[in-house]
Amino acid sequence: VNKSAFNAVAIDAKGLHNSTQNLSDALAKVPGLKLREAGGVGSDMILSLDGFSGKHVKLFIDGVPQEGVGSSFGLNNIPINFADRIEVYRGVVPVGFGTDALGGVINIVTNKNRKNWFLDASYSYGSFNTHKSYVNFGQTFKNGLTYEINAFQNYSDNSYYVDTPVEEFYEGGGSAINTDKVEHVKRFHDNYHNEAVVGKVGLVDKKWADRLMIGLAYSRMYKEIQTGVVQKVVFGEKYRKGNSLMPSLEYRKRNLFVRNLDVAFTANYNRNFTNNVDTATYRFNWLGEKTSLKGRKGEQSYQDMKSDNDNWNATFTANYHIGTAHTFVLNHVLNAFHRENHNSVSVDESNTIAKVTRKNITGFSYRLMPSEHWNLSVFGKYYNQYNAGPVSASTSGTSNYVRLTNNVSSVGYGAAGTYFILSGLQAKLSYEKAYRLPTNEELFGDEDLELGKIGLNPEKSDNLNFNLSYNRQLGKHGLYVETGLIYRNTSDYIYRSIETTSNRSYGSYSNYGSVETKGYHISARYNYSCWVSIGGNFTQMDVRDNVEKTQTGQESLTYGARMPNLPYRFANSDISFFWRNLWKKGNTLTVTYDNMYVHGFPLYSEALGAVETKDIVPTQFSHNLGITYSLKNGRYNVSFECKNFTDEKLYDNFSLQKAGRAFYGKVRVYFGGN
Repeated sequence: VNKSAFNAVAIDAKGLHNSTQNLSDALAKVPGLKLREAGGVGSDMILSLDGFSGKHVKLFIDGVPQEGVGSSFGLNNIPINFADRIEVYRGVVPVGFGTDALGGVINIVTNKNRKNWFLDASYSYGSFNTHKSYVNFGQTFKNGLTYEINAFQNYSDNSYYVDTPVEEFYEGGGSAINTDKVEHVKRFHDNYHNEAVVGKVGLVDKKWADRLMIGLAYSRMYKEIQTGVVQKVVFGEKYRKGNSLMPSLEYRKRNLFVRNLDVAFTANYNRNFTNNVDTATYRFNWLGEKTSLKGRKGEQSYQDMKSDNDNWNATFTANYHIGTAHTFVLNHVLNAFHRENHNSVSVDESNTIAKVTRKNITGFSYRLMPSEHWNLSVFGKYYNQYNAGPVSASTSGTSNYVRLTNNVSSVGYGAAGTYFILSGLQAKLSYEKAYRLPTNEELFGDEDLELGKIGLNPEKSDNLNFNLSYNRQLGKHGLYVETGLIYRNTSDYIYRSIETTSNRSYGSYSNYGSVETKGYHISARYNYSCWVSIGGNFTQMDVRDNVEKTQTGQESLTYGARMPNLPYRFANSDISFFWRNLWKKGNTLTVTYDNMYVHGFPLYSEALGAVETKDIVPTQFSHNLGITYSLKNGRYNVSFECKNFTDEKLYDNFSLQKAGRAFYGKVRVYFGGN
């Protein structure tokens, strides 16, 4: 992956399997990548990669898109042990993924090469009554029959402290907030748990199939909702629950029918049920005190909303090789979504109209690789999306909904090349005319805290990437240095903002005329033998408003200003020490320190309003420490971690404070192998 023409990096996850991290923690060390969580375990998460965030970055597991799979399979819930490696593609994405990502792709790759019986099991416990467990076992028989089970769970009270003004309730129904008085209060309604199990059975290494697998995944979740999209909104009874059942099929064959024709086909159907419940007759403050809603019901919006979501995904990829120099790839991806809602406590005419999307993306590419010193890929993509759903056609004094449909299609293209200037010195250059189709949440919302907009246009972008890396091993000394430059010119940029109506806050989406992104990242790593590894990276991204004039012809007040609510400067570093054969041969003690720096960034446009009145996500610098002792070459492992040991106030989103200092321990056993 690292040597391909695409601006990509592969992370070996096996070295992190003894930590209490999930996949999102591991990704935080990738240059240009920032993960933004709304709180603790199970909270909503947004990815930011090279200035693009949220739905701009697509998630895959073993090359299969993960749209609509439910929160249990979010990056901040999947344990690190689930992955063998993690691939991160920036900007231009290989046709084989068949996706409409503008920012890039994250592909979680699991270990498919185990030949013997194996078992990997772990359990961790830590602050805020947090429990996490994972078990993975399976076997491949001599006749080709294979099976594998993955199961994991997360539980946390998320009962950490936050610093915030507290609304005071008066007798008689009045209330007031002294914004100058900040109190240290404990979260009291933020319990989260999820459970998931994935089972696969099939055949491998047959004449007619290299791999044929049938799978079934089940997951469920329960989440108490403590706050809205800003921390001053406090909930005391609102919650969400759901479950998902997903059968799947995977088929792969090299040299199908003719030599050098490799084919892969995957398909899955996901039946996802979500229930948003908000039926309280009280509202709460941060002390857990409550007062009557005075005839109104629902802390945010009165509902007992049941959403039935059906997701279909199918991917087909064919690779044809002519010698070692020429490769042709054809890929097609179908994604279909259907949602029906029923609110059992109130009548909403919009719920009588189903919400539907269908995406078809077809890609074709050609790669020329005449030698190991350079290669070039060119490609084209065809995008098509059909959307249907309710829109308000209200007239004065009435509420009326009609069914709106729209169909959009686009053609994109691009090229990527790489050249090895010297041994270990590699240059990469790529360009793409890319399109991103709106996601289900952007079109239809989440039926709770996010408002959708069915009329959103696809994003269009010119993406340019340049990357230079140097990798050298001299005896016991290893050095890796990389720098990357990115440029994006995006029109119809889909922007998420915070909208307040009747003292209620929501996230909403809209198209923004034009946005220009320029930036760079630098990363380096040094290792000495098997004893020490030290590295870090720095990212600077300027995402600027590129609209010179408004629709009325007036000059835009925000032209040239940074797009708000986006981190634009951040860095991290880490160092690990290894003591091999400590006390006994095959035992290893590992001590790791890492940190994360995020420069402050404004919630709203920096070009509007007075500086002293601006809402800002503050500058942060956090530190973590971990110790692991492994016995018998990794068969038995014990780990202890302290996260944020300086108790820094951490925020990924404005006013939504994350946990302070926390301690975790983990035990893991591993038997079997390849």
